[in-house]
Amino acid sequence: MTLINGICLKRNLKMKEVKFVEKVKSIGDIEEIRAKKRRELDLRVNLKANTVEKHILVCRGTGCTSSKSPKIIENFRKLIEEKHIENVRVIQTGCFGLCAKGPIVIIRPEDVFYAHVKPEDCEEIINSHIIEGKTVDRLLCKDVDGTTVKRLDELNFYKKQNRIALKNCGVIDPENIDEYIAFDGYKAIEKVLLSMSKEDVIEEIANSGLRGRGGAGFPTGKKWSFAQKEKSEQKYIVCNADEGDPGAFMDRSILEGDPHSVLEAMAIAGYAIGANQGYIYVRAEYPIAVKRLKIAIAQAREYGLLGKNILDTGFEFDIDIRLGAGAFVCGEETALLESIEGKRGQPRVKPPYPASKGLFGKPTVINNVETLANVTRIIINGADWYSKIGTQTSKGTKVFALGGNVNNVGLVEVPMGTTLREIVFDIGGGIPNGRAFKAAQTGGPSGGCIPEEHLDTPIDYESLAKIGSMMGSGGLIVMDETKCMVDIARFYLDFTVSESCGKCTPCRIGTKRMLEILEKMCEGKAEDGDIERLEKLANSIKKSAICGLGQTAPNPVLSTLKYFKNEYIEHVSYKKCTAGYCKALCDFQINPQICKGCGICKRNCPVNAISGEVKQPHYINKEVCIKCGTCVDKCPFKAINK
Repeated sequence: MTLINGICLKRNLKMKEVKFVEKVKSIGDIEEIRAKKRRELDLRVNLKANTVEKHILVCRGTGCTSSKSPKIIENFRKLIEEKHIENVRVIQTGCFGLCAKGPIVIIRPEDVFYAHVKPEDCEEIINSHIIEGKTVDRLLCKDVDGTTVKRLDELNFYKKQNRIALKNCGVIDPENIDEYIAFDGYKAIEKVLLSMSKEDVIEEIANSGLRGRGGAGFPTGKKWSFAQKEKSEQKYIVCNADEGDPGAFMDRSILEGDPHSVLEAMAIAGYAIGANQGYIYVRAEYPIAVKRLKIAIAQAREYGLLGKNILDTGFEFDIDIRLGAGAFVCGEETALLESIEGKRGQPRVKPPYPASKGLFGKPTVINNVETLANVTRIIINGADWYSKIGTQTSKGTKVFALGGNVNNVGLVEVPMGTTLREIVFDIGGGIPNGRAFKAAQTGGPSGGCIPEEHLDTPIDYESLAKIGSMMGSGGLIVMDETKCMVDIARFYLDFTVSESCGKCTPCRIGTKRMLEILEKMCEGKAEDGDIERLEKLANSIKKSAICGLGQTAPNPVLSTLKYFKNEYIEHVSYKKCTAGYCKALCDFQINPQICKGCGICKRNCPVNAISGEVKQPHYINKEVCIKCGTCVDKCPFKAINK
């Protein structure tokens, strides 16, 4: 009999509420619930499932929700009820990953993938696919090359991925604990409490090679070990869900699609170090994630999987939520602790480190969402299984929020060591509009820009550091040839300056001075020596700022200076922006040898700065032109230069 034997659960299916009754050894067994529920949900993962039932899976992540996926779910359910259709269930899920194709609807067990679905499409899907058994061809997903793809596993976007942290996202209903249990949920905590000592758990995590996915890449097992060895009556586990990098949405998607995986991992960490209380520090700007965390915590408490005497073992662990107010600096672990304590979010001087003196002065382990999402899979499958994925020093997989100038914007999870080229071109589908790749930014404001010459760099901690970038939390922004790298550096410095907590002079004043120099460059007002002054400031701040965010703030500048210094020289010495992005440095001209006199640019100019007769070359009045670039975008003959 397992530890979970003896738990009796009573469900009110109509209200979808879960009631924890009491432990009765002769009644109830969560293993039976797991087996029964897994049989019901087999069609979610088994494309050869022998069943007449169908599940209509609809993404309810933030992206698809903003595109009316809740209305799609409502319409499907209404139609099924009105038409008295049996054996069809509509399930809300987390993010499928391919955000560029949302709202997404997948019908299992056929695994048919419908993209860009609108609420008014629901009736056609029900009538054609569900009732008549015919796919709705016009809604089938199209790959980047224009090929119509019927099934999810046929898309190039998914072929090189290995979903571990994202295992349940897009598969289960994140608001239903039974569905999580069906897919081995809370099996890891059962294994830990039944057969593993604290030291065994820490050794398993250490041997797996799991490193922190929040940016620094510190070994997770080592961090747990430090906290476990500290002598204290009170210890804490903190989940850092304060995801502030521009363009990053990895942690949000995990919390929205699989919140129980984080709760279970926190309980395992609590057992390993001797903590009985956990906190999830999550951004208030993530309302769906916050809502689902609250539901998941309530359900876990009802089932006796959080709280006192978990699984009748005497182990006690509970979790509370703390909302962040949107300060980027609170993503730094010690500033986060200050915020939880009710103080202004500012970094602490280290040492001491949180593992010895953290929350309320007690030993504390801080892991980010993605790190924790790997823990249960490692416990269930073993350290050897996990350590075989990835590279020698960077084990497992990494989740990236792929955005910018790339066709397949979305969430991807790839084995460590996958090259940047594979992510951008094989998974991401390349650059839109036939434009050339220029750079990719990893690590957000703390990272660096990677040029085309390093496209074949393996994505792991050490390889990225060697070329002047970093893994960061997982934002990956792709830039095409139209982007000005000086302006990109200015953008990230502007973000850092506005988000600096102001505690230390190098970050508070130094980054402001750097930003002023970059703004002068983009406005055509830079002077000789500004490039050298910028680089000197960047290196000084990197060495002297108090926290990791301040120390890495100069990285976007230093990496662009390293790989795109010619653009800085053009901005300073020639007052020119080759990319044509900095308006003050642009000179819009129509090439009379290419211009056909079609008048499209003239009709679209918002200030009537373009003149010319039909079928005759046109010209731009520079005194009137506001350099908006509309003419460049509209000209079908590419006759306008910047």
